[in-house]
Amino acid sequence: MLKGKTALVTGSTSGIGLGIALSLARQGVNIVLNGFGDVEGPKAEVAALGVKVGYHGADMSKPEQIAEMMSYIDREFGGCDVLVNNAGIQHVAPVQDFPVERWDAIIAINLSSAFHTTRLALPGMLARGWGRIINLASVHGLVASAQKSAYVAAKHGLVGFTKAVALETATSPVTVNAICPGWVLTPLVQKQVDARAAADGVDDAEAKRRLLAEKQPSLQFTTPEQLGELAVFLCSDAAANVRGQAWSLDGGWTAQ
Repeated sequence: MLKGKTALVTGSTSGIGLGIALSLARQGVNIVLNGFGDVEGPKAEVAALGVKVGYHGADMSKPEQIAEMMSYIDREFGGCDVLVNNAGIQHVAPVQDFPVERWDAIIAINLSSAFHTTRLALPGMLARGWGRIINLASVHGLVASAQKSAYVAAKHGLVGFTKAVALETATSPVTVNAICPGWVLTPLVQKQVDARAAADGVDDAEAKRRLLAEKQPSLQFTTPEQLGELAVFLCSDAAANVRGQAWSLDGGWTAQ
């Protein structure tokens, strides 16, 4: 049922976003990628699955660039059927030392960008009679960690935004949900692993074990592929009445 539909996945040139894009592409969904860094590699990966692939380099902190990206999708793909708001950044510091510009950037990219994409994508979804909006929140949309005030605030806000829009669309054929991953071994998390290995004087495997042991009882990283398959489920007919949920995929983190 997804074949021929179009998905925008923000922040999708690597990590979680690319994993979700690839899972959707395997279902025949055309993909619009967004993000920084290597673009041609991810585009080739998606195109190899036999779907149409596009790219727009909108800076997700800038509403005018987001509007340009949504216009590009309407023009080149006929509209956005699946919107995956995944773009995000992180900064760690005590609140009294938190740089104001980093706070503003995290709120803009992790939270406000989802508002801008949603407000622009939703009218077309309603007009076409089908749509899926999936917001990549985090366990930090449900619980907090010290020194991550901006990230936690943004992700809690994203969960609240998800619920509000789900209620507004509750009688429509558009569903709105959030996915809340725990530790996923993205390049960003690998940097934290490397820092712990250096600080503790241990190897990579032990640094990963220590990182997981603090929060994630399974002692296993969630994978981008698992998140992608959950996104596919949320796009399916089976999930047509799943609305406003913050679905944890966190190895038991929030069960504690």
